[in-house]
Amino acid sequence: MSNERKFSPETEAQFQKLLTRYPTRLAALIPTLWLGQEEFGHLDRTALAYVAERLELPMSQVVNTCTFYTMFTPVARGKFHIELCTNVACWLRGCREIQQVVEDELGLKHKQTSADGMFTYEEVECLAACDKAPMCQVNGADTYNLTPESFRELIRGLKSKG
Repeated sequence: MSNERKFSPETEAQFQKLLTRYPTRLAALIPTLWLGQEEFGHLDRTALAYVAERLELPMSQVVNTCTFYTMFTPVARGKFHIELCTNVACWLRGCREIQQVVEDELGLKHKQTSADGMFTYEEVECLAACDKAPMCQVNGADTYNLTPESFRELIRGLKSKG
C-alpha cells in the first residue's frame, strides 16, 4: 500500500471482523470511516485514500460519504469537542445565549478550534433531547438544561482539566 497511513494491529483486527458483518465492502464504508477517524483522529485526504484503498472503493465515493455526514471531520479537533444543539427547541430555550458564552469564554465561532488546540466548537442540528433543551455534547457526553451560567461553569471546568 502506498499511503503513509496504516491501521494499528488492534484496529486492523476490528476492520477484519467488520468486513465479515457486511455483504459488500461498500456496506462497510461508514463503520470503516469510524475506525479511521478513531485511529487517526480525523479523516484528511490521506486517511480517506487509505480507507478507499482498503475497501477497494473509488476515492470519490469515500470522500462523498465522509463529507455528507457531520460526524466525520477532515481536520483535527481540539481536546474538548463541544457540539451545541441549535435546533428549534434549543433555540427557543436560549441556545443563543449559550453561543455568546462560547464567544466570550473561548473566542470561538462555529467550526473553529482554539489556537492552543484545547477546544473545537460546532453548532449542530438536533441532538435528540428537545425536552431537556438547551443542550450540548462535549466529547459525546450530554449536558442538558443549560443556562449561560451552567455552561460557563462547564467551560471553566474543562479549562482547568486542560
